[in-house]
Amino acid sequence: MDIKAFISLMRPINSVMVGFAVIVGALIANPFNLSLKNLVLGFLTGFLISSYSMVINDYYDFEVDKVNNPNRPFPRGKVSRIEGIAFGMVLLILGILSSLLISVETLILASLFALLAWLYNWKVKKFGLFGNSIVSLSVAIPYIYGGIAVNTFDNKLLWFLALTSFLASMGREVIKGINDVKGDTLRNINSIARVKGERFASRLGISFFLLAILSTSFPLIFNLVGIVFLVMVMIPNLLFIYLSLSIFRDFSVNNTKRVKNLALLGMALGLLAFIIGGLVK
Repeated sequence: MDIKAFISLMRPINSVMVGFAVIVGALIANPFNLSLKNLVLGFLTGFLISSYSMVINDYYDFEVDKVNNPNRPFPRGKVSRIEGIAFGMVLLILGILSSLLISVETLILASLFALLAWLYNWKVKKFGLFGNSIVSLSVAIPYIYGGIAVNTFDNKLLWFLALTSFLASMGREVIKGINDVKGDTLRNINSIARVKGERFASRLGISFFLLAILSTSFPLIFNLVGIVFLVMVMIPNLLFIYLSLSIFRDFSVNNTKRVKNLALLGMALGLLAFIIGGLVK
């Protein structure tokens, strides 16, 4: 058994980020009433179910990866597809059990997250904007899950964080489609860039970026944060304005790749603004 190949299937860095997002959601929702047990179980739920989704992604992308990513474990023969799907099911079961040990509510949301991951990889990925929305929901859900894990579902700042993350992710996913046109043609994925053209996709991506910037004003409007948040959130907002202008002028493959990578930095800086701005008002 090639342990490294199984770990590679999980894409551990991505999965650690999802687990961390759960902790961030809990911290923002209820920073003064944190349960270490629930934080650990919440992290494990996010990590394990994300890992499961990465495994089934490779499972369904097997034929394409033989051409585009021949070094992945399945095409290389390091892990058989049967072994891979069995491994994915173990990860899923462990993730669901972790959520059950917190509450029934977290079990329901974790199950929904797992179902969305499967639907996306099985069929929904092919449906362009709908597929993008599933990915973006998967970015936002861990924050909500963290809030539920600490029994704080109605925290407005948490929901605004989820909304901003969803919109920024939508912009990134749409723009990412410009970079993936060749691969999407092989997989018959009807991305916005492939169906409507690269110019249209760049404009739509910009629209989502601008909506994400607009959504950062809601915590201020509702008096949930103070000057610290305002100052900190200006940095990612300015970055997203710059990225919008850049992709408006140049939606070539090289530039879209740069923009989608920098968008991740912008999302991380925005997350930091929500964390610190929520604690220091």
